[in-house]
Amino acid sequence: MTNETSEASVHSGRQAHGGVAATRDKEATRQRLLDAAEEVFAEKGYHGAVVEDIIRASDSSKGGFYFHFPNKQGIFLALIDALVPKLASAVDRAIANETDPMAQMDAALRTVLETFSRHRKLSKILLVEAVGLGHGFDEKLMHTRGYFAAMIRRYLDRAVAAGAIAPMDTETVSWAWFGAINELVVRWLVIGKPEKLETVLPQLRLLLLRSVGATPADLAERAEATERRS
Repeated sequence: MTNETSEASVHSGRQAHGGVAATRDKEATRQRLLDAAEEVFAEKGYHGAVVEDIIRASDSSKGGFYFHFPNKQGIFLALIDALVPKLASAVDRAIANETDPMAQMDAALRTVLETFSRHRKLSKILLVEAVGLGHGFDEKLMHTRGYFAAMIRRYLDRAVAAGAIAPMDTETVSWAWFGAINELVVRWLVIGKPEKLETVLPQLRLLLLRSVGATPADLAERAEATERRS
């Protein structure tokens, strides 16, 4: 290998390494901006927040902000895109060990409430701040709600397939379930009642299970049957 070839290889390697480092820096800046936006929007609301607040909270530059996001609306929509899978994955992880479809459905309901409760700031952004902001936001809001409704529907479909509940229009039922959960969570976020969101779970659980022809006793019986088989 000639000296020229060797030097070219080293130069190429340095360029590649520099490109990877630059990409990581850009990704880190973008994530820092999103983390700051989460705090700012939760504290000040969408209308009260300004881009400068996010730049200051993220310790970034104006150029860095506008490299990643066109405006305040852009980072707000990007934040929602980042938060929805984050919350949904928390639910999926929590019920990973459940095998019975009814138990999965019950665990999903419990975990959705617990997740919204633990992530109050995120919940406020998704369920309160995004409401009534205009056409672009309305589409994003429906997509967000649809994401959670689809998650509920998956567990309802599994319960139907297993014969745990009667066949039904699971799409409509899933939206009704999410609507009930949404109203209770929004009430808690806006007026602080109940003090602990989890306290509504027993009554909500009974109401929703009855809506699909099931009861908490049915869950207990299926759990016992599963234990006997294992």
